[in-house]
Amino acid sequence: MSKVAAALAQVKPRPCKRTIILLKNPMPRHKFHTNEQIVDRALNHFWMFGYAATSMDALVSSTNVSRQGIYSAFGGKHALFLACLAAYQRKIVTHAFAQVEAPAAALKDIAAYFHQQIDLAENTGLPGLGCFIANTLTERAPHDAAAMAVVRAHHNRLRNGFANALSNAATKKISAATIDELSGFLLMSATGLWSLSRSVDNAGELRSYANTALSLVEQRIG
Repeated sequence: MSKVAAALAQVKPRPCKRTIILLKNPMPRHKFHTNEQIVDRALNHFWMFGYAATSMDALVSSTNVSRQGIYSAFGGKHALFLACLAAYQRKIVTHAFAQVEAPAAALKDIAAYFHQQIDLAENTGLPGLGCFIANTLTERAPHDAAAMAVVRAHHNRLRNGFANALSNAATKKISAATIDELSGFLLMSATGLWSLSRSVDNAGELRSYANTALSLVEQRIG
């Protein structure tokens, strides 16, 4: 046996020390959320608390999505807010405006619009959240051009719906200027009512104001 082999034979192998790391809390599984689900949850939060009072931490909590997830999907708080305004139009406004926008809409459909929204506010509890668009009008629109564009489009849509119903309901010849004036009056009444619904606890008060507005319009077109 060579000297090298003899030397190696005398070397005793050292035991290998193995380090084991125990994880007290395994990595949580990431749940998949669609953009629509994120928007729906954020919409509820923005509607309840407003834009300024909603922090990114609050959005993370209410949507159950990380900051990185929100920024990756929408680009930030403001873009998510605008997505919420668009979702509100699709999911709530379109249904609410359907009656006055129908081709055969008449005065009864304008009345139905007002009273159905008041009934909804009463059923969900007064004082309530009001209209998300009306809330945006007062909080964001004066200094947010994108929000202002949404508000104006919403108002134009409702005003056109009222004009459509008024034109159908008129029993005498009425000028386009008068139709425009009355539809604007109804728009103002609606916007005021939904804002007022955030401070009153009696739906009867809202119904009284709505009936007064409807009566005045009926006198002008009848």
